[in-house]
Amino acid sequence: MLLFIEVILPIMAVFATGFILQRIRVLDVRSVSAVCLYILSPALVFVTLYDAEFDSGFLVILIYMFALFYVMVFINKMLAKIFGWDGNKESAAILSTGFMNSGNYGLPVVLYSIGNAAVPYAIFIMVVQSLQNNFFGIYYASRSTSGMRRAFMNILKMPTTYAAILAFFFSLQSITIPDYIHSTIEMVGDAAIPVMMIMLGMQLGSLTALKIDWQVVLSSVTLKMIAAPILAAIFVWLVPMDPLIGTVLIIISAMPTAATTTMYAIEFDTEPELVSTITFISTVVSIVTVTILLNIIT
Repeated sequence: MLLFIEVILPIMAVFATGFILQRIRVLDVRSVSAVCLYILSPALVFVTLYDAEFDSGFLVILIYMFALFYVMVFINKMLAKIFGWDGNKESAAILSTGFMNSGNYGLPVVLYSIGNAAVPYAIFIMVVQSLQNNFFGIYYASRSTSGMRRAFMNILKMPTTYAAILAFFFSLQSITIPDYIHSTIEMVGDAAIPVMMIMLGMQLGSLTALKIDWQVVLSSVTLKMIAAPILAAIFVWLVPMDPLIGTVLIIISAMPTAATTTMYAIEFDTEPELVSTITFISTVVSIVTVTILLNIIT
């Protein structure tokens, strides 16, 4: 109960402010998202990765993120064959289970439950997840058309990609940034986490329709909220790594469906109501599942 009060409740309160604001006064979520995407998040990614000390743990994270994604794709393809889902339902299930909300939700949970030492790893996961989301998310949402080409072009448009590359380059080349520039970037980056949290509430508040296809919803929510953290725990048990990194992987894996998948589903008409439903339900369910998980692992 203490972890719920100290970690989950404050985060949910911030989500709620965005949700209530969007319900009372409808705002353009895309504008807020653009500020976060093109200014705040790149600043946060750059300064955090620039200050981090890189080790083999980052490679472990990279391997895990792609392994988890492909396992989710495989499981959903098997479920699609077993239950006879059409291509759109299969894509909706992959979108809902393959991409977790590592930024808006996962980052603050890691920060408040573990502390600042875990933030660089959570930021790196957010960057990797962003690349996966903007490539594979676009591909699976639009694979009936020109998904692969558009997915690749989308990666090139993401400012966080260049922020991460620049941070790695500066760090590896031992290039020192003047303090006044570093402090300015850090100040802008510090605004990213609260804005992302409010933005998630606004995105959930913008949902206008839900579609209850219990077969897909139950399987997707179960995979996302229960199976994923169990798979993470198995991976952490099998692969030697820093316990801190292992804890971050398990927590991030337990996050609900990424809200950005709803935007892709809407844009490419890939069961948008179904994806929105899974996003909403998994976020609500996470209040219980993440609280239980934190009590187990911290």
